[in-house]
Amino acid sequence: MNYHNGQFVEPHSHRRGQLIYAIAGVMEVVVGNKLWLVPPQRAVWMPPSIVHQMRARGAVELRTVYFSPDVIPHTFSAQPMLVSVSALLRELVLRSLDSPTNHDSYDLKNRILALILDELGVLLREAEHALPLELQLPQCQDRRLGKVCSAILEDPGCPRGLDEWAQLVGASKRTLARRFQSEFGMSFLAWRQQVRVAAASSRLDQGEPVTLVAGDLGYETPAAFSAMFRRVTGVTPSGYIAHSPAHKVEEMYASA
Repeated sequence: MNYHNGQFVEPHSHRRGQLIYAIAGVMEVVVGNKLWLVPPQRAVWMPPSIVHQMRARGAVELRTVYFSPDVIPHTFSAQPMLVSVSALLRELVLRSLDSPTNHDSYDLKNRILALILDELGVLLREAEHALPLELQLPQCQDRRLGKVCSAILEDPGCPRGLDEWAQLVGASKRTLARRFQSEFGMSFLAWRQQVRVAAASSRLDQGEPVTLVAGDLGYETPAAFSAMFRRVTGVTPSGYIAHSPAHKVEEMYASA
């Protein structure tokens, strides 16, 4: 399925497990109060019966694989997980879609799907030790906090401070500061940094230069951005890129 920019998929669930994978564009996937930004180098494993919603950021070409509950290994996570998409998994998904639907191709398609299941199992095990990139969303009914968070998610590089946000939404700075602490267990600045790291990671995965990402996210120098990124994640942007799915694919083809 293809989605236009901003297209929203209402909360829903499936009886089957689901691999949510976009070959183009960035898909925003929300489960409860957790949000993932999913570029083409990533996918989300969605176990059966988990309610989720999605929104397209840009034009999105979604390719979904469904797994009946009786074929899902017990080792697969019972919670949604962000996984890196290997070159093998990408080609297997695309090949399964291109396979003819006549009787002669039935066994071939089953073998392809079995390989997808095996490769996804490997990637899920790797994801257990990967850098967590989900964002926490507010759960309270405070309209003012929700408005601030939504605006920052839409524009992570927005330079407004807590004073300016308080004036815009009709709250005191102290009230907003307390709301961030009670909802997220962290300050406004710390939560905004997490948003910026998630947005940056999505763009770095797609091969965008660090200097461009840093400027768009409101940092005067790449060094300032790198210091923030390392403080939050434990690795520099260059270190993150070196371990990203896109970089691994480039290395694979370069050595072939």
